[in-house]
Amino acid sequence: MPYSKLGRTSNQRRALLRQLATALLAQEKIETTEAKAQELRSVAETLITLAKHNTLHARRQALAYLTDESVTKKLFDTIAPRYAERPGGFTRVMKLGPRRGDAAPMALIELV
Repeated sequence: MPYSKLGRTSNQRRALLRQLATALLAQEKIETTEAKAQELRSVAETLITLAKHNTLHARRQALAYLTDESVTKKLFDTIAPRYAERPGGFTRVMKLGPRRGDAAPMALIELV
């Protein structure tokens, strides 16, 4: 459950986090604002923990959240086994500085 509203309605916020999570798991590193990165961190950690169970139910839950079926396959087949022995802390957020256009604080979020 997000702590920050990110200036959006609940439906828009859910759609944003779904797309960001799909992009993060597909590319394993994305650049976004700090606030979005902090919210995305909890979503990504939850999805990776879910994938570590590797059951049909977990796969269907992940498929219901992520927007791309190939990303779900990658999550279960390559990403989750990589973190099998790790109890948590699958993502890293690094601050990058202000964005040139509007000076929004930017961050890089990546899988560890």
